[in-house]
Amino acid sequence: MVSVLQNVAIDCANAYELARFWSEVTGRPLGPDDKPGDEEVAVMLTEGPVLYFSQVPEPKTVKNRLHLCLRPEGPRDQEVARLLALGATLVADRREPDGAGWAVLADPEGNEFCVLRSAAERAAMEAESETEAEA
Repeated sequence: MVSVLQNVAIDCANAYELARFWSEVTGRPLGPDDKPGDEEVAVMLTEGPVLYFSQVPEPKTVKNRLHLCLRPEGPRDQEVARLLALGATLVADRREPDGAGWAVLADPEGNEFCVLRSAAERAAMEAESETEAEA
């Protein structure tokens, strides 16, 4: 027997507003019945589990023990700029001059997440490494 991951639950102060942020991040809609003031709101991802936001009374006080890692469809640095414009903040910049690495951001309630290189950026770097190794 195995278990299937149903959702990723994120505690927050304002479930609807934080879910709206993540809806913009992922380009996916909120649950069909979700509305402002709801204490439980979902972002319906195309694949994988639902992002489930649950309003709780206590504030976030320490670093996340679990976080989301995003692989953008386009260039990582453009996605980082887009997410900052949506209200994210830069927590740590782990991007390397050669294009490797990632950026650690926080959503409007302080939950950390990472933005990785796109699949195309990763493939281009691997191809460049192979070419250099052959030379």
